[in-house]
Amino acid sequence: MIPAISIGPLVLPTAGLVYILGAWFSLSLVERTAKHLNLNAEKVYGVAATALFGGLVGARLTFVAIYWRAFTDNLLGIIWPLNTGYNLFGGLVIGAAAAFFYGRYHQLKPGETLDALAPGLFMVLMVVSLADFLAGPGFGTLSRVPWAITQYSMRRHPVQIYEILVGATALFVWWRLRDQRLFKGQLFLMSVSIYSGGRLLVDAFRDNAWVTSGGYHIVQIICLIMMIGGLYLAANLSEKEIERRRENKTS
Repeated sequence: MIPAISIGPLVLPTAGLVYILGAWFSLSLVERTAKHLNLNAEKVYGVAATALFGGLVGARLTFVAIYWRAFTDNLLGIIWPLNTGYNLFGGLVIGAAAAFFYGRYHQLKPGETLDALAPGLFMVLMVVSLADFLAGPGFGTLSRVPWAITQYSMRRHPVQIYEILVGATALFVWWRLRDQRLFKGQLFLMSVSIYSGGRLLVDAFRDNAWVTSGGYHIVQIICLIMMIGGLYLAANLSEKEIERRRENKTS
């Protein structure tokens, strides 16, 4: 699509610019949501920053570990250049672990912290989809719908735009529920369930999806589990909170 932008003699990769601006905007969003929920904005911001930094380092180190033979004769290549070579799953696992231990160290409550982090999480996912759209590594299935885009000389579903719309929907749900939550963690569970359900549908239009040997989309399997789990936990915890409030009124 638009893999690079030329400014005089400089050629800047659009994906890199989107990631940098997206990281800044996501962290700013987390800080604002933490303040809105009357939490310690500095510590919640620290969780988000730790997750981003840990995820970046983890994704790079995981990639290097998998393709170690390519770096044995060029150890400097481990740290430079950094414009290519990252493993998504390694980054997600290590980033989440880093955020978890940071939160534990500062004794942050999981439910309310996740509520504040949710908008930043969706913003990061939307940024990844936007970078994917601009740089062009991902593409949708063939389509004749009026809003199809041309990629590799063929008309395709703009699957990355679908993903961005799903993220925007999850943010909208979070915003509408922000002052009506029954329990701490409800904002996170409901918005994540909405996002997972949306991605479950949207991933069917991705032509380069990760699939199992049986042809099942890996992202769809993960999203289905997260959607069912999130809705179950939200319903169960909501019922317990309603029951607790009833008991308090009668006592």
